[in-house]
Amino acid sequence: MTAMLEQIRDSWDAIATGYDAHVTPTHMWLANEGLKRAGVGRGTYFLDVACGSGALSIPAARLGARVLATDLSPRMLERLRERARREGLAGQIECRAMDGHSLDLEDDSFDVAGSQFGVMVFPDMPRGIAEMARVTKPGGRVLVHAYGPPERVEFFSLFAAAMEAAVPGFSVPADPPPLPFQLRDPETLRRELARASLSDIQVETTTERLEFRSTDEMWNWLVNSNPVAEALLADLGDEHSPRVRDALDDLLRQRFGERGAATLNCEVHIGIGTK
Repeated sequence: MTAMLEQIRDSWDAIATGYDAHVTPTHMWLANEGLKRAGVGRGTYFLDVACGSGALSIPAARLGARVLATDLSPRMLERLRERARREGLAGQIECRAMDGHSLDLEDDSFDVAGSQFGVMVFPDMPRGIAEMARVTKPGGRVLVHAYGPPERVEFFSLFAAAMEAAVPGFSVPADPPPLPFQLRDPETLRRELARASLSDIQVETTTERLEFRSTDEMWNWLVNSNPVAEALLADLGDEHSPRVRDALDDLLRQRFGERGAATLNCEVHIGIGTK
């Protein structure tokens, strides 16, 4: 394993427990949207690439699929195994640690290969999508969930606004934007699926809604959602984190509705191609 991959693995290992507790439950609604569009159901042999702690794998297994869940992070896979055991799905989900850039899997093996907010953060994203296509059976489908533009992903735009308010002169890099937004344009996602020799490509845009009842709840979600958040805070320096949190509190309070919660809208692209 290269030094870069070791660093990526260690970064995701470090947030695995928090990711499982705060983030994974919020993404399962979206998983069902993509899985249904891709035709995942009873008897489907499904590959989940960069699976995290199971926001896509668990719903696929609930639908009756047999799942191979892969991730670079062993600690994420530990959390997924625990989730599967709690739900009585352990017999349907196999977990294996591997790099999504180079899947240790045979060609033409899976009915559907999917990745929810996974392949979009790969340093070599096109290679990751090509690997998903390689291991999918002819006639099978590849499913990718990816965030839209940063300004239309409100958990990120609010976080960026809080950092910029707390630290005058600071701005989040926009060109290129942070790695999770490399598929922000639906046409880019469509093009990458086509580059992987997929056909009958469909890219739909939907809205994932995240509800937070306090700044603490949102902060825990943010800092455990992706190593990018931690890296941005590190760029500011540890002394600025309390100021960012205070600024986030001010912004979030403006969004609280009658139910005592703030609902943040996040644009997500659901891309599906057929091999």
